Amino acid sequence: MAKRKVPTPSEAHAEEDSSSDSDTDMLDVDFEWFDPQPEVDFHGLKTLLRQLLDVDSQFVDTSALADLILAQPLLGSTVKVDGNETDPYAFLSVINLQENKEKPAVKALVDYIVRQASTNPALSLVADLLKTPNNATVGLILTERLVNIPSEVVPPMYRMLLEEIMWAIEEKEPYNFSHYLIISKTYQEISSMLDTGDDRPQKKKKKEDSKQVFYFHPEDEVLHRHAVAYGDYTYIREEADGQADAKRAFQELGVKPQGHLILLDASEGETMVKALEDFLRPA
Repeated sequence: MAKRKVPTPSEAHAEEDSSSDSDTDMLDVDFEWFDPQPEVDFHGLKTLLRQLLDVDSQFVDTSALADLILAQPLLGSTVKVDGNETDPYAFLSVINLQENKEKPAVKALVDYIVRQASTNPALSLVADLLKTPNNATVGLILTERLVNIPSEVVPPMYRMLLEEIMWAIEEKEPYNFSHYLIISKTYQEISSMLDTGDDRPQKKKKKEDSKQVFYFHPEDEVLHRHAVAYGDYTYIREEADGQADAKRAFQELGVKPQGHLILLDASEGETMVKALEDFLRPA
């Protein structure tokens, strides 16, 4: 049985839109939230984890991480559209880094995060928190969704996660976190290599490649308002030439992804979720 079920924003306006003269096709989809299911969700979660970590997924055991998420089925959610027996379109879960620090997959992931956080002064607090013995209990939030899945599916996952953490604490489970650390990703637009050698006049190389940061997850901008630290990092593995063009999708510039980390004080959890609900409230 689903934990929650809601229509997409487009479905809420289907009647209004159908009476217009617009040629736009609307697809009505009911999204359902489920607990992670060890019997059916492993491959879907692994695929989403690899998407989240992008080219650096080779440095992390995504299979072991998927197993760890599925080992705590009463914590976190998946989002599906065709029932519980299908692959998830999105997921959100949390891993206690201290409780699982001896597990090889978690140790490798923490080492990776510390290494990458150390490359950006804005993330020095993240690196210090993870590599220095202290009383902090960090919950690593892992969340990803397929391309074109609306961001409105996100707030319910965070809301349910907070509730589940509260219930787990009441049962003396080890989820009384001091901080939440979220792994995400952003991107910058860079000049297309497809135009290299083209005789057409270049548009000033688009201001020598814009340094503006764009978000794969729009909710990250809301999370920043409640964060104690956040910032980007370059992936360890360099993309091959032309990869940025492969991701540019109907635009002049190529897309260069990069990792992103957001550190939050756990006491901000309720305020953060309320802000997400306000920002991503369906129209």
